[in-house]
Amino acid sequence: MAAVNLRKGFFILPQNFAACRQRGYATAKQTKTNTLAAVAESISAKGFLRPHKPYVPVSDAGERVRAVANQLQMTNGGDQRKLTDLGEKFKFLAACFQELQHGVPNSQVHELTTVADVIAFYQQAVDTTVPLDALKRIELPENLHIQYEYLRFHPETDTKFNGKTAFPKSSTLVTGLKYRRKYEGHEAKRSWP
Repeated sequence: MAAVNLRKGFFILPQNFAACRQRGYATAKQTKTNTLAAVAESISAKGFLRPHKPYVPVSDAGERVRAVANQLQMTNGGDQRKLTDLGEKFKFLAACFQELQHGVPNSQVHELTTVADVIAFYQQAVDTTVPLDALKRIELPENLHIQYEYLRFHPETDTKFNGKTAFPKSSTLVTGLKYRRKYEGHEAKRSWP
């Protein structure tokens, strides 16, 4: 036990008081389950800001959603029926997911207020291609050219200019995790520190 002297008296503190204060709110030992390699693999699998799965609507998506509404006895009001009861809305959206194998993202659930909104959602395609990859599919004007697999200058591998660079004091740094294996960086020699 340790005693702390304050102006008006002594307080007796347990010996492990400092350890308890440093621990904070955690009560159990926290273990690190993800390794750096697993995190990197997860990020590379997700792609560029595309958390959703691609979806191509079937031709009879509207009829199938209406059939699900009929099965759940949600026929009064037709397509303009309001989904005000949250339990009923959850059952309806879960049944639509089972029928069409496409879920509603959490960020869009509040936008679906009627059966017609749900029909419109299931009739809309979800495209998950990266904008740069989408440019590969369209026909560009003749005066515009995008080089998808670009070349990086490295004096040891350069054959076009015999290793001579236009920027002799500038280094070529590869900062991205994805391209470190693909492109080699180059540290320029400096004559002055």
